[in-house]
Amino acid sequence: MDDTAFLPAHELARRLRRREIGARELLEHYLARVERLNPKVNAVVVLDAARARRRADEADAALERGEAWGPLHGLPMTVKESFAVAGLPSTYGVPAFAERRLEADALTVARLKAAGAVVFGKTNVPVALADWQTFNPVYGTTHNPWDLQRTPGGSSGGSAAALAAGLTALELGSDIGASIRNPAHYCGVWGLKPSWGVLPMAGHELTPVPDADTYDIAAVGPMARSAIDLALALEVLAAPLSMHTALGRVPLAWRTRGTPARRCRVAIVPDDDVAAVDGAVSGALARLADFLRREGVAVSVNARPVDSAETHEVYVHLLRAATGARYEDADYATACARAGTFAAADSSYPARHFRGIASSHRRWAQMDLRRDRLRQQWAAFFERFDFLICPTATTPAFTQNQQGERWERLIPVQRAGSAGTLMQPSTDALFWAGYPGLVGLPACAVPLELAANGQSDATGGLPVGAQIIGPAFGDIDVLAFAQWLEREYRAFVPPPLAAAA
Repeated sequence: MDDTAFLPAHELARRLRRREIGARELLEHYLARVERLNPKVNAVVVLDAARARRRADEADAALERGEAWGPLHGLPMTVKESFAVAGLPSTYGVPAFAERRLEADALTVARLKAAGAVVFGKTNVPVALADWQTFNPVYGTTHNPWDLQRTPGGSSGGSAAALAAGLTALELGSDIGASIRNPAHYCGVWGLKPSWGVLPMAGHELTPVPDADTYDIAAVGPMARSAIDLALALEVLAAPLSMHTALGRVPLAWRTRGTPARRCRVAIVPDDDVAAVDGAVSGALARLADFLRREGVAVSVNARPVDSAETHEVYVHLLRAATGARYEDADYATACARAGTFAAADSSYPARHFRGIASSHRRWAQMDLRRDRLRQQWAAFFERFDFLICPTATTPAFTQNQQGERWERLIPVQRAGSAGTLMQPSTDALFWAGYPGLVGLPACAVPLELAANGQSDATGGLPVGAQIIGPAFGDIDVLAFAQWLEREYRAFVPPPLAAAA
């Protein structure tokens, strides 16, 4: 089973159904890899091996009787630590919750299990899911399997690292600030932030709230080594298909044009002055544009759906208003006090960060009106284009740096055509998170190539990806285009460290 660990989930599920491999056999294969590789990567931080073995045995016995539980029958997988799994901890990396054990599964986890998945563990997160690096005082630091000195991304960093290292078959992540998309980009895997409100958030809270779906901007979604796996997981996770509204969940139908990939109209945004992009990333997008043109795809590199500066301003404010709404009283008071130390004209990230947390309802409503106008502009844009493709982050994975506030951590950006190196606050890259995230659009992170600059001596290159953005509820078309790119342009490549194990 030399390459079994890296097979896409849909292929493993097919082999399981045909009994070409047993569920217990496959589970033991992944557990053995976790034992060998995880000490270096530290991606899988909670194991539930005993229960997983029992369930895998039950899955094998069921197939012997001719019974199939669903499309994921017997498939071993992990989920992000922040999702509730009955009997396991869900700490968000916060020591105060280290001994807590939950009584019920998150709704999305329950749907995966009902489809036959064997959940054997949980993957690491940053504290409070609030970083593009993955480290916390409960479980320690997760490393990128392409270069152990670099970040795997966050907050679903453990998820992406586990997939890239071949430690799991499928993953479940969450995303409010590219927390699915940037780890996928940094680790060379696929991840989908679905249209907002489609997948239920219940069971993804640190402390339960009456209606988790009201968490503004945030979404949960699948991560995998194949875009086909994303579609398979989405079908499971979105059944029954509905969306969150102010009046509760209502039935939903996907919006699909079904346009063949080579007849699509695609806009590519390779760079932006609001968040300058390294040449390794913008160059990969330029090469993608050349490929698409050769394939007959209509490509524009000049079209822009919305004003970048306004988008970033509104996004950061509403993002921080959403996260700040769940602060404990003392932390909220501290943030409000810090907000008062910035001049009204200060547009720096920390000023916007704390002003967003301290936002009055009137200010929030004003920003929400601006978001509605931006949403309308995106809708008009998608009358002219099928997809927009842009960076998920400004650079390949950067070297771990756990000192100070996020906006104080600087990463080097060598912009195409620029003679010097820009030392960029890591929070600048949040612009690319908010580009589609602010207005709830589906965005699928896909790998494009290995970058030559920013490379490590051990690997010879670092993954570079992009995100494919589509209109609201156009998730199926976005995934179809991602699958076409996977077939015709770039399939999964394992990191040397994991491939040799």
